[in-house]
Amino acid sequence: MSTPSPSTRDRLIQAALELFVSQGISNTTTRQIANLAEVNEVTLFRHFGNKHGLLLAVIEESPTFANLEKSLLQGFEPSESGKLSLKEYASYNLHSLEQMPELFRSLIGEADQYPDENRQAIGKRLAEVNRSIVNYFAVALPQSQIPHDRLSSLWIGALIGYAAIAFTSEFQELWRDREDFLDSLVELFASVTLSESSVIGDRDKAIAPKILDLPTTLVHNILQQAKKSSLQDSAIAYLLFGAGLSPREIASLEKSQQICDKNQHILQVTVANRLRQVPVNQWILGKRYGSYTNNPLTKWLKSRKDKALSLFLTEESQPISALEIQKRWQIWLEGLTEGEIPAIARAQQTWCVEMLMRGMSLENLSILTGLELVQLQTYARRAKEKAAIEEATLLDRKP
Repeated sequence: MSTPSPSTRDRLIQAALELFVSQGISNTTTRQIANLAEVNEVTLFRHFGNKHGLLLAVIEESPTFANLEKSLLQGFEPSESGKLSLKEYASYNLHSLEQMPELFRSLIGEADQYPDENRQAIGKRLAEVNRSIVNYFAVALPQSQIPHDRLSSLWIGALIGYAAIAFTSEFQELWRDREDFLDSLVELFASVTLSESSVIGDRDKAIAPKILDLPTTLVHNILQQAKKSSLQDSAIAYLLFGAGLSPREIASLEKSQQICDKNQHILQVTVANRLRQVPVNQWILGKRYGSYTNNPLTKWLKSRKDKALSLFLTEESQPISALEIQKRWQIWLEGLTEGEIPAIARAQQTWCVEMLMRGMSLENLSILTGLELVQLQTYARRAKEKAAIEEATLLDRKP
């Protein structure tokens, strides 16, 4: 089957993008665009009115812009080292801007000449990029005390600011070079967001962060929303709250890493060459979610007809990523909370606090989670707070 030819409109948009990228918007004429698209200039005016109308279509319809959000996340995962992860991601983001310096110069330098709808379209694309970076920070910096949306806004501002300076000034003395800027950016963000345990893999030297376990009603609503989405979503949410696993740990699981019989359901988790066994609970905050052999995870596995090894898959039958799990988390929580969506790390915190409330010792919780005892002290404090509240509530009911 032959591939259908692009429409006249699509050819004009693609031709405009190529010229805008190679020589800038102001240096590109409508005649050049029409010639490259192999159409009459009148046809361009009929479709878009003028160059600004064509620029609006480029921003709103060109795959380069439309897929920018996806490209920022596709194939990119936080590394084991906090600062290294941030630097890799900053470099990756900056590389996206560096692919089209002429277009970037024009978008920034000529923005005041654009109609309102063009500036709104640019703002919309920035908002999409911001959502992607929020998703990244939610996985890379799950326990940051600064909201992820604020971190993302500052991150974008810094990168765009650097690109604007680097693309328009050959003799700036603010940074020695690209690497110097990236190092400065990472040091700044690390100083305000990273404890030794903020990024996955840096648990050994940590001081435990503030614990913000989720309300019982919200947890059950999240599990219900995930169940409505799909069997796989239901199974993922079940492991978040029933086993206390992080998105990275869930993404690493294979089908062979579970032990399941009528007496127990165990997962063998391996992340960063660390192996540990974690039980999958039947009960989550007072509500039972099946049995050891019949629960959201076993139902998902029974529905599988493929031979893939990974426990969870994307729509393209590829192993799921931690960032994809974060995106699903955001979908489940839409409409369930007001303001910023709670970080996905709070699911693991909720599980840990619940285990302590049900009588588990700190030593055993340390074995199951891989966290050091010093990190669990804050969890213990939170469990005692909840127990005190429960006791006070019971006393208040007595005459």
